[in-house]
Amino acid sequence: MQVTETLNDGLKRGYHISVSAAELEEKVNEKLAEAQPDVEMKGFRKGKVPMALLKKQFGPRVMGEAMQETIDGAMNKHFEDSGDRPALQPEVKMTNQDWKEGDDVEVDMSYEALPEVPEFDMSSIKLEKLVVKADEAAVEEALKNLAETAPSFADRKKGSKAKDGDQVVIDFLGKVDDVAFEGGAGEDYPLTLGSNSFIPGFEAQLVGAKAGDEVEVKVTFPAEYGAENLAGKDAVFACTVKSVQEPKASEIDDELAKKFGADDLAALQTQIGERLDAEYNGASRAVMKRTLLDALDKKVKFELPPSLVDAEAGQIAHQLWHEDNPEVEGHDHPEVETTDEHRGLAERRVKLGLLLAEIGRKQEVEVTDAEMTQAVMNQARQYQGQEREFFEFVQKNPEMRQQLQAPIFEDKVVDWVFEQAEIKEKSVKKDALEKAVEALEEE
Repeated sequence: MQVTETLNDGLKRGYHISVSAAELEEKVNEKLAEAQPDVEMKGFRKGKVPMALLKKQFGPRVMGEAMQETIDGAMNKHFEDSGDRPALQPEVKMTNQDWKEGDDVEVDMSYEALPEVPEFDMSSIKLEKLVVKADEAAVEEALKNLAETAPSFADRKKGSKAKDGDQVVIDFLGKVDDVAFEGGAGEDYPLTLGSNSFIPGFEAQLVGAKAGDEVEVKVTFPAEYGAENLAGKDAVFACTVKSVQEPKASEIDDELAKKFGADDLAALQTQIGERLDAEYNGASRAVMKRTLLDALDKKVKFELPPSLVDAEAGQIAHQLWHEDNPEVEGHDHPEVETTDEHRGLAERRVKLGLLLAEIGRKQEVEVTDAEMTQAVMNQARQYQGQEREFFEFVQKNPEMRQQLQAPIFEDKVVDWVFEQAEIKEKSVKKDALEKAVEALEEE
């Protein structure tokens, strides 16, 4: 086998691989000899089928396998010897398309190599960490917001009509084709109008009802309703309105705390303070991470693989186009042209991606099984009732696993760089941190 360099221009590489017919023949014979003891064929005892017959019967298929294995082996040895790492899957094609048995195999391989990333002194990076503490005013504001999200209800004046946001206490009995169905009845059920917790159209028909009213609610179950026997069916609910209640903000007391799983108000205040501190820390980290990436982008220079930049620029352009045209859900639209702005952003992303990947590789940063499991569980929560299907999808889909793994890996690398960098803390007010976060979103 011969491997000859045909192109070495920047990161672009080209090689011609030639595999002699004799090498292939030897490989085929080896594979047939290895399989011979297990082959059974009519007229011969197991393992006694002549090699000539084996070659006639299985030769073409084994020849294909031998060609593939030989070329793959040549490529792997080349990458091992050269130290090159291809940016994308190498392009491989046979140059003698009219190949027949007995001919040498001639193959061209081309790829873009990942660049050498220069080392630099991480301790030269200077960062500022914005520090915000959850003060009493912030905790009280959060408590007030909680009280508004968990209102209590009090009876309206006798004869008052129910409004959106009110709670009506009802008895109801639902029927389809004049037959009651399982799960279609309830007594003393508190229903908040406008909560959309019942079938679409149900709550709107109770707006304007008064205590003591008998209301006939007519609805149609959604076509995708969970119970197949009800999906798409028309139903009638006989409802008795027992009371109409208006919402009132809950008192900020121990009872409110218990609604949110705390033992008392003091415990809830502590929990809120800890949650706010975690939110502030997360926001501060995001600001510091952006500052770090900006610094790395300026400090480190190296050649970028054009194919990666082109692919990233195209993806950015496509994503931004869909954001500007949200009514188009599929990809049946005119080709999206990339601009200099798209390419500039793509170059930054590719550079930082390669840089962080190289730092992580050299520092042997790894994403643990436990971290991946947690990431999958977090994502699965978005698919209530379909968690198992999502887990199976992730297991069978390497691209999805990579999408979940990539941000974890990046954050671990960023944390390692933080440990090397010089970081000074700066105490600020919450408003200053919020402005810094808003500035990130505007960029």
